[in-house]
Parts: sequence; C-alpha cells; structure tokens
Amino acid sequence: MPRTLLTTRSALVFLLAILCGIGAGVLSGVAGLSTAQAVLSGAAGFGFSVPFFNALID
Repeated sequence: MPRTLLTTRSALVFLLAILCGIGAGVLSGVAGLSTAQAVLSGAAGFGFSVPFFNALID
C-alpha cells in the first residue's frame, strides 16, 4: 500500500481552512473592498483557521 501525502485529519483541517479563506475573501469582495484587500483577508482567514481547526479536530 502506498504511503499517503497527508493524513485524513490533516486533509480535513486544510480543507476547512481553505473554505474559510475563500469565504472570507468572497465576502470581502462583495463588501466592496479592492481585489488585493479581498485576497489578503482570505489569506488571513486561511492562516487563522488552520490552528483553530487543528485544535478543534482532535
């Protein structure tokens, strides 16, 4: 059996963090921020979501 790149838990944490980052970026864009600001808020949402979901899913 080949070794996987990520565990299921890690993949779930990253998936949830990516979804939160996309949501934050889209909501920022809809709110009228510039594209650069929306991308930065999405990246910040992703960055803060990873440790949150890592602690939450144990």
